[in-house]
Amino acid sequence: MPPIAWRYINDWQCIACGICCKEYDVALRFNEWLNIVRVYGIEATVPGLNKVYLKRRSDGSCIFLRKMGNFWICSLQDYLKPQACKLWPFKIYTRPRYGQEKQAVFPFNGRKFYVYVDPACIGIKWGNPSQRLIEKVIPEFIRIASGQPQPQQYSTANLNKLYMQIAKPRIYVI
Repeated sequence: MPPIAWRYINDWQCIACGICCKEYDVALRFNEWLNIVRVYGIEATVPGLNKVYLKRRSDGSCIFLRKMGNFWICSLQDYLKPQACKLWPFKIYTRPRYGQEKQAVFPFNGRKFYVYVDPACIGIKWGNPSQRLIEKVIPEFIRIASGQPQPQQYSTANLNKLYMQIAKPRIYVI
């Protein structure tokens, strides 16, 4: 299914399901490849015809995907995490790419961006766009897509929240 314009999305939040890391190949930009190779070695990547990709396990999942309780977490964070991973399920362009021009346009800092979302992501909440999506989520994705240094707050799983769910002390009644 092709990507959908952002105006059909109420909100989005990574729920750490790992589907994106199991279902999609991650093409690396040269600097991303170089940084990963420096830290993990050349065997962490796989050459394609004209791109280099993150290596996948025999089950198809990314080698950097880790299970943490009931959640799946990327072990590449901050500067090593590829831009494609930081952006998924959003696709940010400076021209319309998948039609729906009026629904996809997003004015930001005096420029027009065309924002689409991969409907395969189960972290999507469908409906009219929320203020959080408009004011926090999409601007963070646009900054990342534009190459601006941007700590991920809204565009990734909230690891502290997930950790608290896992680390909750359990009280057993005997």
